[in-house]
Amino acid sequence: MLFFALQFSTAVVPAAAEGLFLSPEALAALRSSKVADRDRALDELAAASAPEALDMLRALAAGSLHMDRESGELFVLDDKTGTARGVLDGEVRPADGGGLRRVGTNTAQRDRILSILGARLLSHPDPVRRRAAAAALTDGPMTVDRTQLEALRDRETDEETRESLDMALALMTAQDAAAAPQSLLKSVELLRASGSPRAKTVLESLAANPDRAVAVAAAEALEHKRIVSDWAAMLETMFFGLSLGSVLILTSIGLAITFGVMGVINMAHGELVMLGAYTVWGLQQLLPSQPGTALLLSVPAAFLVSGGVGVVLERGVIRHLYGRPLETLLATFGISLILQQAVRTLISPQNRAVGIPDFMSGLWRISGELSLTCNRIYILCFCLAVFALIYAIMHKTRLGLEVRAVTQNRAIAKALGVNASRVDALTFALGSGVAGMAGVALSQLTNVGPNLGQSYIVDSFMVVVFGGVGNLWGTLSGGLILGLVNKILEPASGAMLAKIIILAGLILFMQARPRGLFPQRGRAAED
Repeated sequence: MLFFALQFSTAVVPAAAEGLFLSPEALAALRSSKVADRDRALDELAAASAPEALDMLRALAAGSLHMDRESGELFVLDDKTGTARGVLDGEVRPADGGGLRRVGTNTAQRDRILSILGARLLSHPDPVRRRAAAAALTDGPMTVDRTQLEALRDRETDEETRESLDMALALMTAQDAAAAPQSLLKSVELLRASGSPRAKTVLESLAANPDRAVAVAAAEALEHKRIVSDWAAMLETMFFGLSLGSVLILTSIGLAITFGVMGVINMAHGELVMLGAYTVWGLQQLLPSQPGTALLLSVPAAFLVSGGVGVVLERGVIRHLYGRPLETLLATFGISLILQQAVRTLISPQNRAVGIPDFMSGLWRISGELSLTCNRIYILCFCLAVFALIYAIMHKTRLGLEVRAVTQNRAIAKALGVNASRVDALTFALGSGVAGMAGVALSQLTNVGPNLGQSYIVDSFMVVVFGGVGNLWGTLSGGLILGLVNKILEPASGAMLAKIIILAGLILFMQARPRGLFPQRGRAAED
């Protein structure tokens, strides 16, 4: 792992003249086929402070340092460009021209090179680089000797790096057969708090130590790690459940609004989600070097795209089918097929990958055992922000007041002067726009394809029916509950059986509460 943390580069900065960073004798020793000669060259490379010496060590470790058989010149091969660059003069030549022989290293020399590079990186002025190198020591081979490690730990100023170095020293001590029991006990205390799999393996070996105090301490540490690991697994499951629930809420909230106000079963809702996801992909094609900016711009753009398509559907098709639910269902199902085929024809039937911006990538490490993915945290926060915005629209604006009036009793609302046709159009546009915003979130979790929406349409209807048709709090509660239950059941039953169990449970629940968790209240509530 340290090898990758070093971020090897096969490009060597050419020196202006021979001997600038390596003596002629050392260069000749590198060309030699004798192991002892190359050891002498490594001694000089290790002592040199020039960047060129570090680059040459990287090339040796990566196996990209080559020698011309005739002239003896040293070159570094670049596999990406297929060229070889001269170490001393910077001459570039085709790598496939022949006449080059790789400068070999044996296992001991490669280990030594890694040790030198590791020590250099652990002394890097950038604390982020030092943290990565120190963390790599606890997961991979120990490529730095104890003396170097103690010296680095003593002068380290970054607390996180220092903790990793202490952990590396504890691992080194625990694996030392000649270590004193007191030193082993101190190592056990440090390893107890480590989430590294290697620490667990070392503790398991210490549990069989002849010294009873060390064995007992190691066994207690293992039990502690087991309990912490179980809690971390439970919290991780809950987090993934909330993450799935947030996705279900985003895909369901627009459906809940339109279904509650208009009584329309919109089978094309999933395709509106899909259009929002393709909006992200399209903007990233326009801004290929700025995925973060493209993602932020895609939120209002997806709302407008899906909302606009929703208005066209409502004005062109759905408004002519009010009061005929079966025909509405069939019509919207046909529209969903048309939208899918349009995307296949105009864009591609293949899935498209959407880039994840840097600020959403990576993990948020809470402890050694528990790490949360940043993109899911952002999506959870995005879901809550969208819910708060929709709730404010529904309860703080005139449109929201008219929507709630039409939902509770359409006839009386029309008698009081509410333009129900206008409310229907705006409501469908709002619900469709929110579906597009859900597509933006989904694009950061999965590939974008023509069938994206079909994966969520059934679950969305389940959330709406379970929470209570047209009730925002019901949609929020229903989405989170179904997401949590799904992720709790999956490890034991599998993904498909978990969905079947949830569907069966929902059917039984609806027998007892046919209006869902939070049924709508109004003058027509008994109808």
